[in-house]
Amino acid sequence: MSAQVKYTLEESQIPKFWYNIAADLPTPPAVLHPGTKQPVGPADLEPLFPMELILQEVSTEREIEIPEPVRDILRLWRPSPLIRARRLEQKLGTPAKIYFKYEGVSPAGSHKPNSAVPQAWFNKQAGIKKLTTETGAGQWGSSLAFAGSLFDIDVTVYQVRCSYDQKPYRRALMETYGAKCISSPSMETESGRAALKENPDTPGSLGIAISEAVEVAAKNPDVKYALGSVLNHVLLHQTIIGQEAIKQFEMAGDDPDVVIACAGGGSNFAGLAFPFLGLQLRGGRKRRIIAVEPAACPSLTRGKYAYDFGDTAHLTPLVKMHTLGSTFIPPGFHAGGLRYHGMAAQVSQAYELGLIEARACEQIACFEAGVQFARAEGIVPAPESTHAVRCAIDEALRCKAEGKAETILFNLSGHGHFDMGAYINYFAGNLVDVHYDEGDLAMALAGLPSVAAQ
Repeated sequence: MSAQVKYTLEESQIPKFWYNIAADLPTPPAVLHPGTKQPVGPADLEPLFPMELILQEVSTEREIEIPEPVRDILRLWRPSPLIRARRLEQKLGTPAKIYFKYEGVSPAGSHKPNSAVPQAWFNKQAGIKKLTTETGAGQWGSSLAFAGSLFDIDVTVYQVRCSYDQKPYRRALMETYGAKCISSPSMETESGRAALKENPDTPGSLGIAISEAVEVAAKNPDVKYALGSVLNHVLLHQTIIGQEAIKQFEMAGDDPDVVIACAGGGSNFAGLAFPFLGLQLRGGRKRRIIAVEPAACPSLTRGKYAYDFGDTAHLTPLVKMHTLGSTFIPPGFHAGGLRYHGMAAQVSQAYELGLIEARACEQIACFEAGVQFARAEGIVPAPESTHAVRCAIDEALRCKAEGKAETILFNLSGHGHFDMGAYINYFAGNLVDVHYDEGDLAMALAGLPSVAAQ
C-alpha cells in the first residue's frame, strides 16, 4: 500500500499578505447598527475591537500585509502540510486523488490560531490587556488563550454549556494557557441570567455565549472582544491556508477540481476556499467548492438570507447572512464548533451568487467517515472536521461510480485528541443523529428583525 505524500513549504514561503475576497466580490449589503438600523461606521465598533481590526473588517484592498511579528509566531507551526491521502484512495478504490490540508499541527490543534495570534497582536499594539470571547468546541477558546499567553493578555472565555460539559480537556487546555473558562449561559452577565431564567436546562449556544462576551467588553472600557469566526477580518486571517495550498499544488503538479471544508461560522471554509475562489473570480478555472454543515444546524441549506443579529441578546450589529434566527438553539451534538445559527456574510454572499455549494450531513455518518479516515491515514479528525471528511469520501465514491479521476482537496481543520469522549460514545452505540425542532426553527425565523431595504 502506498505511503502518504506530503508537500511542505519552507518557512520563508509563509504568505506575507492576507487575501481579502471583498476586492473580488460585488459590494456587500451594509452592516447595520443594532439600535438605529443604520449603516455602522468605525466608531460604532470601537467599544469591541481595536481600530486596525476594524479597518481590516471594512477593507476592500485585495492584499493586507501580515505584520512580521505575527509571521514570526506563525512559523511555530506554519506552513502546514498538504498531504495526499493515498491509503484512503486505495481503500475506497477510487480513481480520484484526495488531498487534505492539515491544520491540526498548530499548538491548539486546529486552524484557529491563524486568527487568534493576529487578533491578540493588534489588541496588544492598541494597549489592550484583557480580552473576552466565546467558544463552542473549545478550539477557538484555547487558541485565543494561547495567543493571550504570548502577549500577556488576560483572556476570559464563555464556553457553550454542552461543550463545556462534553470536553473538559479543552477547558483544561485553556486554563493551562492562563485563560478563565466559564460555562455559558452563566450567572455573571445579564444576558446569561436571562437565558437561564428562560430555560435553566438549556444546552447553551454560540449566540448566547457571544452575547455574554460582548456584554462584558461593551461595559468595560479596558476590555475588548475577539471573535473566532464569521467576521470579515477573521476569514481574512485564515486565507493563509488556501494561499499555502495553491503553492503546494504547484509543487505537486496538480490542481483541485473540488474544494471542501466544514462550515459553522465560516472561518476554516473561507480560509481554504477563498483564495481558490479568488483565482476563479479573476478569470481562472472554475472549481466546485462545497461547504459542509451539520444537518442539526443547517444555516446555509435551511436558513434564510436576511439581516439578523450575531447573538441571542441582540447586542451585535445586524448582518445580512444565511441564518436560522438568532434565538434558535441547536440540539447538543458533538461538533460544538458548528453549532452557530448564522453563516459569515461573505460566505453567505458567495452562496447567494451561486459560487459555492452547500451540503448538510448527519452526525453518525460523519463519525463513520472520521473513523474510516483515521484507520487509513492515522489522524483522528475533530468532530467538526469529520463533516469535510464525509463529503470528500462521498465525492471520491462518486468519482468511482462515474469513472472520473478528479482531484479532491479538503481542509482537515483540526485533530480530535480532545474529543475522544465523542468517539467513545460512537463506538458504544450511544451516538445518535439529533434533529432540531421544526417549530422552533419556524419561530426563530419568524422573529427575524424588520429591516428596510438596503
